[in-house]
Amino acid sequence: MRKSEVIAAESVACLNKALCHLKDIWEEIGIPEDQRLERTNVVKNHVKSLLDMMIVEEESLRKRLRTSIEKCQKELSQLCLELQLPPFQEDRSSTMLQQEKDLRMHVEVMLKEKNQRMQALKALTEQDQDLCDVLCFQPFSVSAGSVPSLEQLDKFRQHISSLTAEKERRHKEFVTLKKQIILCMDDLDQLPETSFEKDVVCEDEESFCLSKENIDSLKVLLHQLESRKAENECVCGSYREKIHELWERLQTPQEERDAMCEHMTLSKQRNMQALQAEVRRLEELKLKNIQNVTEAIRNEIAVFWDKCFYSSDQRQAFVPFYDDDFSEELLSLHDAEIVQLKQYYEDHKDLFEGVHKWEESWRLFLELEEKAKDPSRFTNRGGNLLKEEKQRADLVKSLPKLEKKLKAEIEQWEHEQNREFQVNGQKFMQFVTDQWELYRLEKEREKQERQLKKSKQTEVDMVYGTVVRTPTKRRFLGSTTPCKARKQGNVRTPGHGKPPHQGLLERNKENVCHLTGGVAGMTKRDLSKSSKSKHVAEILNSTIIQL
Repeated sequence: MRKSEVIAAESVACLNKALCHLKDIWEEIGIPEDQRLERTNVVKNHVKSLLDMMIVEEESLRKRLRTSIEKCQKELSQLCLELQLPPFQEDRSSTMLQQEKDLRMHVEVMLKEKNQRMQALKALTEQDQDLCDVLCFQPFSVSAGSVPSLEQLDKFRQHISSLTAEKERRHKEFVTLKKQIILCMDDLDQLPETSFEKDVVCEDEESFCLSKENIDSLKVLLHQLESRKAENECVCGSYREKIHELWERLQTPQEERDAMCEHMTLSKQRNMQALQAEVRRLEELKLKNIQNVTEAIRNEIAVFWDKCFYSSDQRQAFVPFYDDDFSEELLSLHDAEIVQLKQYYEDHKDLFEGVHKWEESWRLFLELEEKAKDPSRFTNRGGNLLKEEKQRADLVKSLPKLEKKLKAEIEQWEHEQNREFQVNGQKFMQFVTDQWELYRLEKEREKQERQLKKSKQTEVDMVYGTVVRTPTKRRFLGSTTPCKARKQGNVRTPGHGKPPHQGLLERNKENVCHLTGGVAGMTKRDLSKSSKSKHVAEILNSTIIQL
């Protein structure tokens, strides 16, 4: 039995006890039966009234609970729809009070969730609006009156994050472009003219609209300014080149050049104007000194003729070069010619430099070949002989490689230009071939001379017996020991000794040629006299050793 049922039973027992007590009192007092009945009705009515009143109050409570439950159920249904949540599952086994309490708590929780989402939506919407105003974007698509889902809020936050990053990127790009624009305007001595330029240069950076159109307009403005700046620099560069050229031709003093120092480095508007004025001044001065300037240009033309390997015919073709009737027209012709020559040289600079390199290598090769003929090179103690031999060997290897490379470049050049590449009026590769042929012929001539001298010397030795055996080793050049000197001083007569070894004679060809009053140049009479002297062999041998 429930406690409430026990208490109810006790209440009934208490009421019965009270009525019995009242009955005893009434009997003792002697209250008649009709009055007892009346008094008992009063008690009954009073109790009934009290109970009815209590029942009414409890009925009212039950009604309120039902009303609250219904209301909470409706609110929960609506909130589940707004929050995009599944329907709330009630616990039907619980009492009315517990059910109402649970429903009410769930309503409060969902209302709190709804308020939080709406506040988050409001904050994100405000951020989105600010970013869209700066970037000129369309606002994020979300219904302001409905409660956003958690997924929608996450997408909204990602959208805001993306816009923030884009704003930072554009702001950084804007700052960079603004600095470059200001620098360009400063270089051009230009002030902001249009309202857009004033907004860029003068207004606060944070207030500038970072729309794509504005960023693109900034790029266009910067490109225009840079183009003008580049154009100015190009113009200033041409002015400077002309000024340098005129300074050299007019032999302008250094102090006058120093006065233009600032303008020769900067390219602002005022610098360009100063350079233009200097060009005009120098041009006027040039006209007053036409002869000197023309002669200076002629010297420069001659230099480029050499650089470009112009033949005599090509040089003669420029008739004004030989005209001494100096005039402005003649000067203009020379100006045009030097411009054409410089351009021609620049267009084929690599090829010309390759040819110059070959000529220099060839010149060095011939010098080393000539040095190899000098017998005094064997007395060198500084190692130059080894260096020269190594250098000569390197040239023997590098010259054919260079020629092969130049041949390929020249063939390509001739194919592109549709004409022959000439050096001093001759095809370069033919010139190279001729040089090697001349070199070969010279070597052949020298060989024949050596053979002729050898045969003459042999005849003399056969007749007069004056052949001196040349030492095969030259460990200590310029010095001999007494015993060796004596042995080498022995004179061999015809038929009593071996003929001189051909290799020894080849190595001593220079000695024979360079001896004072050399053997090859002696007459038979001189040789006969020399053979009679007991010191002849020693003198000749000593001379050979010193060589």
